[in-house]
Amino acid sequence: MSIEFLKIEGLGKAYPGAPEPVFEGVNFGIQRGEFVCIIGHSGCGKTTILNTLAGLEHSSEGHVFMDGREVTAPGLERGVVFQGHALMPWLTVGQNIAFAVRSKWPDKAKAEVRSHVEKYVRLVGLGAAIDKLPSQLSGGMKQRVGIARAFAIEPKMLLLDEPFGALDALTRGTIQDELLRICGETKQTVFMITHDVDEAILLADKILLMGNGPRARIAEIVVNTLPRDRTRAGLHHDPQFYPLRNHLVDFLVTRAKDLSHGRAPTHPPEVRPGLLAAAV
Repeated sequence: MSIEFLKIEGLGKAYPGAPEPVFEGVNFGIQRGEFVCIIGHSGCGKTTILNTLAGLEHSSEGHVFMDGREVTAPGLERGVVFQGHALMPWLTVGQNIAFAVRSKWPDKAKAEVRSHVEKYVRLVGLGAAIDKLPSQLSGGMKQRVGIARAFAIEPKMLLLDEPFGALDALTRGTIQDELLRICGETKQTVFMITHDVDEAILLADKILLMGNGPRARIAEIVVNTLPRDRTRAGLHHDPQFYPLRNHLVDFLVTRAKDLSHGRAPTHPPEVRPGLLAAAV
């Protein structure tokens, strides 16, 4: 196996005054071009882990290495998309994306910036809305702009914190399809938080299952064995789908709580292929 593009070693987070750490002993790796989802109940520290990967928070212990260098601060080699689109309301779609592009390439000529922006606006299907303000867009369209902005800086890694959580089911499905298509074209490395089991199965190459906090940990790493060219329409017809889905749901309903409080292991999480996944 090739050297891991992203490597997390012994990550832990404790807040001042709290009797116990939120999570500890978190270890996992991500290969270049891999799409990884993390699933777990609220409060187990998923967003804190993502923020640490983004350099927006510091862990209490452990290290994050990306492409051979330790992550200690935010950087434009990592694009982040949160559940809220975080667009600047006084700027148009194109201007919002151009702001990020200029941050990475301040010497780009105006025409080059515009051409670059147009490319990524088209990529998310918003070519006709490039000169509109955020107030003129639907929630799903705003989220697409956020995704286009993240892709436009051509990051080495994309970090997604439940980016579709506030969207209706139809819009969510459409943007999932867009994300699959774009990642297929760009071979983007992605780390994504989701509470949606079906979404994780559709998008991810690997699914990290996290136990409840305090002292939460990565309990298991499930390798998604469904074909990489899977689609939302065909997902439920694959004979591997329901055994994998049932395993993930069983973890969330039954086993996650059994792996909390005082049971953090000294060994790394076990890696299992989807159909053979089992409790650690």
